[in-house]
Amino acid sequence: MSEITSSHISRGLIFSAGLGTRLKPWTDSHPKALAVVNGKSLLQRNIEYLQQYGITDVIVNVHHFADQIIKAIESNKGWGSNITISDETDLVLETGGGLKKTAWYFKDVQDFVVMNADVLTDMNLGQMINAHLVGKPLATLATSERESSRYFLFDKEDRLSGWRNVKTGEEKLVRQVGEYNQKAFSGIHVINSKIFSLIQQEGKFSMVDVYLSLAADNTIKSFDHNGSKFIDVGKPESVTKAETLFK
Repeated sequence: MSEITSSHISRGLIFSAGLGTRLKPWTDSHPKALAVVNGKSLLQRNIEYLQQYGITDVIVNVHHFADQIIKAIESNKGWGSNITISDETDLVLETGGGLKKTAWYFKDVQDFVVMNADVLTDMNLGQMINAHLVGKPLATLATSERESSRYFLFDKEDRLSGWRNVKTGEEKLVRQVGEYNQKAFSGIHVINSKIFSLIQQEGKFSMVDVYLSLAADNTIKSFDHNGSKFIDVGKPESVTKAETLFK
């Protein structure tokens, strides 16, 4: 089989609407997506990250200090990408609602990439896209074996089967399998656009809820990126750490 390249996917979504409460005091007067790591905002870094894999058409959802994000995109001419805004200034829709609102943008594509604005990584996205295009699941989720309070649970074939919060003990099992492997989700997805016809939730909801509601009847796979650099830039101290990892 000839290798499928990431050029088969040309569109992406970057979630940038969050309130960023963990990143206070920066987010008292700025959006989280514009937090700066070594002279570049998180948003710029992720737009440039997607560019490396041929993804130059990107929709960005905005809510918290939306005007600052729009101004940054316009004044920097999208950092070389074609940026579309999904406006959530009236009501922040969380990740699931935010994705559903962008359905129109992906109506002519089969698969697309989604990522959180506040994650930085050097993961080989091309390999993840290839795995998704070959295996043809409904969605492929980037995961790694790192410490977290919440985990997705996968079976031995890396198919999503549940979710667990190790701090509270809450657990949701959506497929009965012999053994559950817990993996931390990295906030990067490759999704087939048929998901839009399957989402039943309305309004404000999380992608975690979407995946758990669909995993019993649809294949949702994990893509391990252990060994690559990764950081969730959610707290002030993580900005400092990110500056040692990403120059």
